[in-house]
Amino acid sequence: MRQLSHLFANNRAWASRLQSEDPGFFSKLSRQQAPEYFWIGCSDSRVPATQITGLLPGEMFVHRNVANVVPPGDLNSSAALQFAVEVLKVRHIIVCGHYGCGGVRAVLQGLGLGLVDHWLKPVEEVRRKHEAQLLALGNEQAQLDRLCELNVIEQVVNVCQAPTVREAWARGQPLAVHGWIYSINDGLLRDLGLCVIAPDELPRV
Repeated sequence: MRQLSHLFANNRAWASRLQSEDPGFFSKLSRQQAPEYFWIGCSDSRVPATQITGLLPGEMFVHRNVANVVPPGDLNSSAALQFAVEVLKVRHIIVCGHYGCGGVRAVLQGLGLGLVDHWLKPVEEVRRKHEAQLLALGNEQAQLDRLCELNVIEQVVNVCQAPTVREAWARGQPLAVHGWIYSINDGLLRDLGLCVIAPDELPRV
């Protein structure tokens, strides 16, 4: 219980493999990080950002939380966003949800999970906003899938409205905000057709 020796063994094997494939990899990595991408995703253990995109350490800056929400005023996500945009100068912000999200399911089914209920209030707002559309689907699985998609879209809007992003666009910094969703059933990412590169594109969203 106290020791997780198998995880340390896994780590040594992983580090050895990377080093053999690219001698000096960790030496180069330790000198700087210059990722092109900032991933905002769900904490779900089945959705590891770098693995599903095939990227190496150092290529993606990552922020994850329950149900991949970016509520205005949240210090955690706001700080990560500011660091990504202003310090690391990422060029792409990817908001990625996933089908079957437990947080979204809890909102849809009205489950009480304790402290996390407060965190999920932005998802509840999305559900209320699009209630007619969701009810028209009838099937609960279809409703869950659609609410997962709608939540991504709403969080993309939140990111685009964040002062950090608006200021970056105002000074001409190249920055695109994308909305994606991942399916655990087949391991594939899907583009929701949402990419915002300037504030005047936001009304279309």
